[in-house]
Amino acid sequence: MAGKTVRDIMSKDCVTVTLQDNVYEIALKMKQHDIGFVAVVEGKKLIGVVTDRDLVVRGYAEKHSGSTAVEKVITKDIATITPDTTVDEAAKMMAKDQIRRLPVVENGELVGIVAIGDLAVRGSFEDEAGEALSKISSDRILVGSK
Repeated sequence: MAGKTVRDIMSKDCVTVTLQDNVYEIALKMKQHDIGFVAVVEGKKLIGVVTDRDLVVRGYAEKHSGSTAVEKVITKDIATITPDTTVDEAAKMMAKDQIRRLPVVENGELVGIVAIGDLAVRGSFEDEAGEALSKISSDRILVGSK
């Protein structure tokens, strides 16, 4: 498995929205596809992402309605990788930056998504996925634990 690249394990059928969409349409796509992450594109160019947490924190908690523009909830400063990134490098990046999903970009265009589950499920990378997930989760304080 050594030397395996992100191209081998990434999801290629990405659910996307554009800046013309609104918060309701994003939430609907998340429900329909049972996902918590949607890439925002202009044509095929990745310009940002919206997570279910973005919808809650920047959308509903700020009392924005379903007709609110994507622009109000988008995260633009995001980490990306290329399809030729090794799976090991992707796992280390996810652990270091505490992220669960990485957009895969080639020549500025979105070509896939790698989720933490892809590391374990698609390539017998349980150790890398476990390490990445434990680092993502270890800095979190559970509610009521203090």
